[in-house]
Amino acid sequence: MKLYACLLMGIALTASGYAQQMTPYGQSDPRAKALLDALSKQYKSYHSIKATFKLQVINPDGKVADQRTGQAILQGNAYHIQIGGQELISDGTTTWNYSKETNEVQINRYSPDNSLISPTRLFTNFYDQDFLYRLMPDTREKGKVFQHIEMTPFDKSKSFFRVDLTIDKAKKQIVKAEIYDKSGVRYIYSIVQFTPNVKVSNQTFTFNPKSHPGVNVVDLRT
Repeated sequence: MKLYACLLMGIALTASGYAQQMTPYGQSDPRAKALLDALSKQYKSYHSIKATFKLQVINPDGKVADQRTGQAILQGNAYHIQIGGQELISDGTTTWNYSKETNEVQINRYSPDNSLISPTRLFTNFYDQDFLYRLMPDTREKGKVFQHIEMTPFDKSKSFFRVDLTIDKAKKQIVKAEIYDKSGVRYIYSIVQFTPNVKVSNQTFTFNPKSHPGVNVVDLRT
């Protein structure tokens, strides 16, 4: 499950502004910036978010190597995500990574990793910090119009070379992100269900050892 832990770290489906079009690497598409600004405004208006998503791992031959469904509850920098037998939880200060298979939880200080792509980073201002982006032609499917943004990282040493976003034009919501790894593998995040402004308690964003009898606690905070 380490792969999924890495891909999903830094959960925080909150949005902030997308400023600064010109970078040392060139100029991003102003049409894409306008779209990202609209997404930012939409997500900043939400108090909290609950989302069900699907993660697919596609081999270079196009076959599905793995597929899992997960659920994320998010509020500010706090999050609680479940996928398979793994839970990733943070209250914005501390993070808990729990594995059901080993009945072990690892505790760390909260420190978002800007080198990773995860569902939560799709709505933050990391675009202008790390990517050039451009708007691609719209597509239509089952009566819906989808917009597409192609992003390429400034840092060419990263393991991936492209990220494609798919946005529901009417709802102004990101519904899919495809991450193209240099190995030929693709990681596809698809939003299955999206519910804004859900009621959550503070207990949602902490790990309760009493709910996991016999859990092995590994505290990595220093």
